[in-house]
Amino acid sequence: MPSIDVCYSPELLHLYELQGKAVVAVDILRATSTMVTAFAQGARDIVPVMELEECRTYAAKGCLTAAERDGVKAEGFDLGNSPFGYMQGQVEGRTVAITTTNGTRAIRMSEAAAEIVVGAFLNLQAVADHLARLQLDVLVVCAGWKGKFNLEDTLFAGALVERLQDRFAFENDATLASLYLYQTAKADLLSFLRQSSHVRRLERLEIHKDIGFCLQHDLYQVLPVWKHDRLVDLCVMSSECRMSD
Repeated sequence: MPSIDVCYSPELLHLYELQGKAVVAVDILRATSTMVTAFAQGARDIVPVMELEECRTYAAKGCLTAAERDGVKAEGFDLGNSPFGYMQGQVEGRTVAITTTNGTRAIRMSEAAAEIVVGAFLNLQAVADHLARLQLDVLVVCAGWKGKFNLEDTLFAGALVERLQDRFAFENDATLASLYLYQTAKADLLSFLRQSSHVRRLERLEIHKDIGFCLQHDLYQVLPVWKHDRLVDLCVMSSECRMSD
């Protein structure tokens, strides 16, 4: 039986062996939720990069560019990090290069893994079904906030563990803790997260609607997976995405 484990921050990745494993990179508020939304809105592929200047160079290649730092859209880029900014048809058929404070870092730091999947509550079941088919050991990599633990990514890890618990062994206590935390919170995630640091940070920026949107479960049949140097939607490339009964 394969195992599932949870890494609470990319800064802890040196403690884990990634080779041969499937990584689920998650930044609920808001990078991975935004990437999932972009694919649901028809983006062709997404190039996550770590630095603003590298992201800028993609504009000359005909790509849309998106950037966020400290919760705010960076100046001089086409898009920010709100999923609502990707819903006006501008990303359909386009390549989007994106850099964010935490999420893109978590993805790029996981490149040694056999598979990198981008997870969000928005595509939770698609991710769970894909991992069940892969039958690889799984590590959920929470983006956190500037290297530190955060609550919302851990809740996603717990939600994923709940859906896979009958088919995957628990590797460490982080897995069990994430599951228990999600089971405590799932009846009302928004209220549970109200006092979390990043929710308070986003609410100070008056980004209220993003928070509720990103906590919706199974809104999209989208499966962003790392291929070569970018993310593609495996649900578009294959017919494997089907919601479980």
